Amino acid sequence: MMDIGQIHRTEYEIDADRSGGEVRSGSLGGGAEPVVVAEAPGRIHFLGEHGEPKAGLFLSAAIDRYIRVAVSMRKDNSLRFFAADLGERKRTTLVNLKYKREDRWANYIKVAIQVFAELGYPVKGLNFTLMGNIPQQVGLASSSAIEVASAVALKGFFQANISDKELLNRLLSAEALFFGKNASPVDYLIAFNARKDNFLLVDELSMEVRRIKSPLSKYKIVVMDSRVPRLGVEDELKQRRQDIKRGLELLAQKKPGSNLRDYAAPDLVESMGDLPEEIRRRSMHIVQEIQRVYDAEDALKRQDFPLLSKVLLHSHESLRDLYEVSCPEIDWLVKRAQEIEGVLGSRMTGQGFGGCTYTIINDNAIGEYRRRLEDYERIFGFHPLTYDIRPAVAARVIEVS
Repeated sequence: MMDIGQIHRTEYEIDADRSGGEVRSGSLGGGAEPVVVAEAPGRIHFLGEHGEPKAGLFLSAAIDRYIRVAVSMRKDNSLRFFAADLGERKRTTLVNLKYKREDRWANYIKVAIQVFAELGYPVKGLNFTLMGNIPQQVGLASSSAIEVASAVALKGFFQANISDKELLNRLLSAEALFFGKNASPVDYLIAFNARKDNFLLVDELSMEVRRIKSPLSKYKIVVMDSRVPRLGVEDELKQRRQDIKRGLELLAQKKPGSNLRDYAAPDLVESMGDLPEEIRRRSMHIVQEIQRVYDAEDALKRQDFPLLSKVLLHSHESLRDLYEVSCPEIDWLVKRAQEIEGVLGSRMTGQGFGGCTYTIINDNAIGEYRRRLEDYERIFGFHPLTYDIRPAVAARVIEVS
């Protein structure tokens, strides 16, 4: 990415060597006007994405694609936002700090501002610049990365004595205030707990994160955007969530349980006469996917690649046949990838009904994989986009000047 610090200074006509001007209490001292730059990673879910709301279990990783945010102070009370990649500018004030649909990406920076305003820091006049290389609208958490990068930049700017855990919880509260709905903590947990070349087992219920050192040094992870239009899928996803809720209610009538982790596949088999078939299939996917996350953790730790391949294969089949959120294009891409020698596994990722796949592939098989994508475009008419990714580091301050 380009030098966001220099872009920020040019945009707001800041001379890093110029002394003078008010230095606000609690912010970085010195004669020059400070600029703090922070970055937050995108993320990918390898398993568990379509789980029980508020009780999900995920095998995930931060990815080496980032949102970067630069912040500096102003001498007036304006809050200015500049999206360098888009060439767009937005503005507001602390008094008018609220969600506005037309502000789009700037709303996520406002969430972070709200956190530090509530903590009592002087956020009356600030400049922000935003840029990044996380692919947009394909389920790689670019929106939460904006919030986290902004929050970490402000934490560094004000030298705030706040833990990552408290910052995460305050971001969740501010997110609910701005967007009118409670967000999952999972993306934030990943952004704050990631480590280079580590997978993460993320428990949404307990908010615990376990790191797993990646044994895949000889493999690449390729994310492929199918470019299939995802139109009108929200109603379908809402129905899936309602099915899961209803499945738990029906299961609990025979065997007490607070969430689907309290049940196993035999419980669902025994309840075939009590659960409508569609609800049983949805619930079976959740129950089995929880076990697959644990199996994948075990496979990664023991470097049992055949077991990992089996888990990923069965997970995609379950998303296709039981949870029913795949589509012909995605199924074709996964099947063709799995046929290539040197592919450890391939599976859909994201909200489904199009979107992305990921493929864990040996370097020697990359050429054949690219060739298969040419067949995809010829058959389906969509030009796919591919991104090589690696498990990456957590959100952090990368520049103070």
